[in-house]
Amino acid sequence: MTLIKVLKGKIHGATVTDANVEYEGSITLDSVLMEAAGIAGYEAVSVWNMTQGTRLETYAIPGPPGSGTVCLNGAAAIHNKKGDRVIVAAFAYISQEEHRSFKPRIAFVDADNRLVERKA
Repeated sequence: MTLIKVLKGKIHGATVTDANVEYEGSITLDSVLMEAAGIAGYEAVSVWNMTQGTRLETYAIPGPPGSGTVCLNGAAAIHNKKGDRVIVAAFAYISQEEHRSFKPRIAFVDADNRLVERKA
């Protein structure tokens, strides 16, 4: 069976609330947003910085629900600053058969990282 890599879910247009270079690594995300986007704790994610144009891969750590937290940790903090806007995306491998009816979960947020719309 051939598998294809697809966007599973993403948090679109989130504002970075903190950047902590001293932490061991990852991105801490409001767990409400993770749930809305279908991102699991410790799952690999891509972080695309809409402000600076950088891209990186790390893993997601659940933050306090409803906190609006989007904190880049470790080396990722060097490429993402407080106030930057980012897209956080997770991917999955699915069969071509599954792809026919597949829709990613997309969470759109406001400037305070509050969920304003969810698709799929």
